[in-house]
Amino acid sequence: SMQQFLDRSAFAAAPRTLIDILRESAARYPQASAIDDVSGALSYAELIVQVDRTAARLHAHGVRRGDRVGVRMASGTRDLYIAILGIMAAGAAYVPVDADDPNERAELVFGEAAVVGVITGVGTYVPSWGSDESPREAEPASTHLFAGSAPHPASRSFLVALPPTLDDDAWIIFTSGSTGVPKGVAVTHRSAAAFVDAEARLFLQDAPIAPGDRVLAGLSVAFDASCEEMWLAWRHGACLVPAPRALVRSGEDLGPWLVGHGITIVSTVPTLAALWPRDAIENVRLLIFGGEACPPELVSRLVAEGREVWNTYGPTEATVVATAALLDGEGLVRIGLPLDGWALAVVDETGERVEPGGVGELVIGGVGLARYLDAAKDAEKYAPLASLGWDRAYRSGDLVRLDSEGLVFQGRADDQVKIGGRRIELGEIESTLARLAFVSASTVVVQRAEGGNALLVAYVVAAEGFDRQTARAALALALPAPLIPVLAVVDDLPVRTSGKVDKSALPWPLAHADEGDSSLSGTAAWLAEQWLAVLGIRPVDDDADFFELGGGSLAAAQLVSRIRARAPEFTMADVYDLPRLRQMADAVESASFDPDEPPAHFSVAHPTPRSMQWVQTLAGVPLFILAGARWMIWLLTASAILRLMPGFEFLPEAPLAVIVIGFVFFVTPLGRMALAAAIARLLLRGLKPGDYPRGGGVHVRLWLAEQVAHQVDPVGLAGAPWVVYYARALGATIGTNVDLHSLPPVTGMLTLADGAAVEPEVDLSGYWIDGDIVRIGGIRIAAGATVGARS
Repeated sequence: SMQQFLDRSAFAAAPRTLIDILRESAARYPQASAIDDVSGALSYAELIVQVDRTAARLHAHGVRRGDRVGVRMASGTRDLYIAILGIMAAGAAYVPVDADDPNERAELVFGEAAVVGVITGVGTYVPSWGSDESPREAEPASTHLFAGSAPHPASRSFLVALPPTLDDDAWIIFTSGSTGVPKGVAVTHRSAAAFVDAEARLFLQDAPIAPGDRVLAGLSVAFDASCEEMWLAWRHGACLVPAPRALVRSGEDLGPWLVGHGITIVSTVPTLAALWPRDAIENVRLLIFGGEACPPELVSRLVAEGREVWNTYGPTEATVVATAALLDGEGLVRIGLPLDGWALAVVDETGERVEPGGVGELVIGGVGLARYLDAAKDAEKYAPLASLGWDRAYRSGDLVRLDSEGLVFQGRADDQVKIGGRRIELGEIESTLARLAFVSASTVVVQRAEGGNALLVAYVVAAEGFDRQTARAALALALPAPLIPVLAVVDDLPVRTSGKVDKSALPWPLAHADEGDSSLSGTAAWLAEQWLAVLGIRPVDDDADFFELGGGSLAAAQLVSRIRARAPEFTMADVYDLPRLRQMADAVESASFDPDEPPAHFSVAHPTPRSMQWVQTLAGVPLFILAGARWMIWLLTASAILRLMPGFEFLPEAPLAVIVIGFVFFVTPLGRMALAAAIARLLLRGLKPGDYPRGGGVHVRLWLAEQVAHQVDPVGLAGAPWVVYYARALGATIGTNVDLHSLPPVTGMLTLADGAAVEPEVDLSGYWIDGDIVRIGGIRIAAGATVGARS
């Protein structure tokens, strides 16, 4: 029956905690990479040590099982995730706030959650949020273990904190509140672990997630979908790879990063994925959408052989994901059927189940139900549903159509919206606007720009003293950036006969100025049209500011995609550095593509400069002398030996000291290494990574150092045991237990961490000629890594 499809509560996974899951993965895959960031990879064995140390230090500062600890740290590094795991290992719940959110919101969240302290950075634990007590060192994420080193022998001694139980909260995440106050949602370890185990039964059953898979961590930890990212990795012994926040926001620039970092699993919102070129996810074998409606055309573009694409749905109040649907790129994009352990029902206004094909409100039950910190709100939204016989049921407010192949999302029954995956109560923004003295009336709606971008637009009736820039600044003090709307000033708000605002009669798209026509022309006029497409508002003068008009990171990413049709080198940084229309137009003009000339990012090779040719010719003389000296020493040595025999007195004679010194420097490996390294360090003294002109002084010095090394042949066979000593002589940093079977760069810019192995014929030169540019850089090979032959 239909009800059997929708009630999977009996199939919940065996009860356990998230810390149980982490320890099981660490026991099964101790040497697998658990996190890989700019500092290198951290194995599961090393991660457990750092997590236990963090828990012990929090315990030493008074954190106990059942407490709540705030987290407000920059994204993109291991420190954030070690802090989160350390809090849970101490038996406490973590309460995340995005580092970019305003202080007023952070104080509100931490106050509502009654946290006992906040981790605000590496090594910094504030015992009581908002107190005058100075931060104390708790080293929540800073034990500075080097990747590849053995776990601390006394790691078990750190387990002084009581581990969490099934009924303890794992996290408390705040969602937008209709009254202007965010709502705290607490999720227990039982619910969180059931979610993680349910997804493990769902995705990639033919080739399960395993060590070697790399999971993108690109979402804010204040957004509950980040929990999916983390545990897709840690449930299976895979590696979590945090991406810098600026890169995630950049849209299409994230594509090459995904390829370069070998990302195989991505969970994201459709709005971001729409900005990526198809080849950006060529290595991705699992792509999960959630957080907002998924366009069918996007699915069709990204579905491919060897890749599973899923659409998921779930409110924070029901533990991240409640339903999922495997997509094939054809037909309707459904939200699917429930996860194991979850139960669903589609009910009408009286609470009775609708018939198949009918539309009603989605009600959620089962193991994933969370709770509100506000007891009154909890009793209202999770009240029993007698018609279903459920003691506790979450009214989602989402309208769905009941379909045997999977539920189909139909919209909201209230004013809640989702933009960029973030759930937003319009009432929260309206109540914040109402507190501004220079706004006499306002209403907030969602409008859609020409480019398909959903925008929050606040229509305000201005009172005396209103100024757009001042108003946005006031909103930024209270609201996270994604909740700050475009401000549209109107004389009055249209109302229906019922007295409610007639939102369909509000003007759209908008003009920036209240009167007068635009005087823009040329590139500025073209750029104004691109602003209109992504912002829904047309600037009419050179002084218009992209961000003051409501531009955010997502709109900026979409704008960059459009501008690159004219200026291929334009970046997100340019939008932030040049936010005014005239500045941006000038930059676009200066970087515009001329069909008669190759764009700047294509380097064109010109003939070798005449001066370089002369230097190479003249330098060839001492180089050939250097090579000849080596053979001359062999001949003189042979001559000296033969002269000891009768009949060879006619052979030339050389002083024994000359032969011995020459033999040491030109024949023995140690001498050849010393000679080549000394000349290279002398020639390349002071050289830094960077781009240099082809044929310039740096290029000449580099070429000469390379030629000397070639003529002297310092090592002979690159697999010889002394190649490591040669690398160190050149200035390379070499760890312990390293196998190096390829020649190091003459620049010395090489770092090999402990246990790394480089097989024969690997190109470690560390520079290349790119047109008229010599690009020189360092090479870093992380602990335990193996670089295969001829890489």
